[in-house]
Amino acid sequence: MAVVNRFAELAPAIADWRRDIHAHPEILFDTHRTSALVAEKLRGFGVDEVVEGIGRTGVVGVIRGRATGSGRVIGLRADMDALPMPEATGLAHASRTPGAMHACGHDGHTAMLLGAAQYLAETRNFDGTAVVIFQPAEEGGGGGREMVEDGLMDRFGIEQVFGLHNMPGLPVGDFALRPGPLMAASDTFTIVVTGRGGHGALPHATVDPVLAAAQIVTALQQVASRNADPLKPAVLSVTSLRTSSNASNVIPEEVEMVGTARSLDDETQDLIERRMGEIVAGVAAAHGATARFVYERGYPVTANAVAETEFAARVAADVVGTARVDTDAPALMGAEDFSFMLKARPGAFIFVGNGDSAGLHHPKYDFNDEVIPVGCSYWVRLVEAAMPAGGTTG
Repeated sequence: MAVVNRFAELAPAIADWRRDIHAHPEILFDTHRTSALVAEKLRGFGVDEVVEGIGRTGVVGVIRGRATGSGRVIGLRADMDALPMPEATGLAHASRTPGAMHACGHDGHTAMLLGAAQYLAETRNFDGTAVVIFQPAEEGGGGGREMVEDGLMDRFGIEQVFGLHNMPGLPVGDFALRPGPLMAASDTFTIVVTGRGGHGALPHATVDPVLAAAQIVTALQQVASRNADPLKPAVLSVTSLRTSSNASNVIPEEVEMVGTARSLDDETQDLIERRMGEIVAGVAAAHGATARFVYERGYPVTANAVAETEFAARVAADVVGTARVDTDAPALMGAEDFSFMLKARPGAFIFVGNGDSAGLHHPKYDFNDEVIPVGCSYWVRLVEAAMPAGGTTG
């Protein structure tokens, strides 16, 4: 097999949908325009069932094959939300919404899944049911979790679920994935160090929370370098410090620090949280200060199931050739809330090359429309191979 010929014809229209979505970015769960566009398109394609409002503003389309005797149901997911950042591309389809931008390619993900839905609704060359999932709030809002908690998997009988994301730097037409952990758990923390403020010229009459905070920042680095197993990745980054006063002659009462912790397995995640708490309390006490430590677990590890990963890799190879599919891609310390869907059902997340574009979350990023026929072909071949008409499943 190769790229589906039909997508050479459909690609200009799909690119137009993509650019329209790009020009009208929406943040987190406020994807009202995008969700309405998706629902309208699905209904226009003749999708059997379109359900809105799953996970607040998510949209789900149900496409039944020519036969459904296999009883198989698989889910295909795309994310719809943009990022709260300004755009600097200067393109004709650049964001018309100040402070919002599709800097991660979710516009392309949505458009490609819409294109696949149109083809699947036209051909229905499979035995089973394809469920197309359009998710809001991937960028920090946990829309995947919201859709799962809203009954996504059980309501539509989804047995396996698959996701796709573009990857700048990977050539157009290349795919990359791996079994097991592919992307990290993403946690956040807040530390508030409290001392006794006073005059900057009289430090001996104070308990300096700035000094304590500085020592905490340094001491926390031992978690990754000395406490975590060196063969198990761990990232701990203090990303901001803020004092209760910014005067040059005032030792403040408090210092607040925030940051992120990343890990690829539960044991390391537990270790990071425990050791951080011990270090924060101990260092603060050594300086005569107190500290409040809050650790919040965010997106879990994005972990691909072995069988589904092997299957996704075979489908990708059918589309672009085995040499263009990396089945041992390095794990990334970025996070992805498709992880919530993978915790609910077995499945696989795959990267597709976006070519030599600006990086994700960069103000000059733009999704590469040359990817559209490749991504759409992957989706439809996945459905047809998982639920072949009159054949055995993959």
